[in-house]
Amino acid sequence: MAVAEEKPTRLISGPGMLLVWLYGVMVVGAVSRSIVQISTEFDHAPLAYSLSALAGLVYGFITYSLVRGGETARRAARLCCAAELAGVLVVGTWTLVEPSAFPDATVWSDYGMGYLFIPVLLPITAMYWLRKGVRQGDAA
Repeated sequence: MAVAEEKPTRLISGPGMLLVWLYGVMVVGAVSRSIVQISTEFDHAPLAYSLSALAGLVYGFITYSLVRGGETARRAARLCCAAELAGVLVVGTWTLVEPSAFPDATVWSDYGMGYLFIPVLLPITAMYWLRKGVRQGDAA
């Protein structure tokens, strides 16, 4: 008798598809911005440009986790979203308290104001959705 493999729980159904799309846009925006800035004017604001590159990597990992699906990917995405939110809050506050540390903006500067506050809203929304999905999955 063959044992059926359990199929990973899809994370990109319904609102998850919108999250994947938004994170994908943020990956492209953060990574392309940081590549141009690092390759052309890194000496001007190395901290800001490095943080934008880090943000792009975080967005990429979350996007991958959402697409991959399964409980391990859900936990990884939630952990990464929490780290992303912490980064946005720390960098956002840092840019307001000590603006001289950032001669140029990062993706997370001023809590993502340059990106319509999507960097601060996206991880909150994603963590809520990922948590809600777990509760609904437990009820099934």
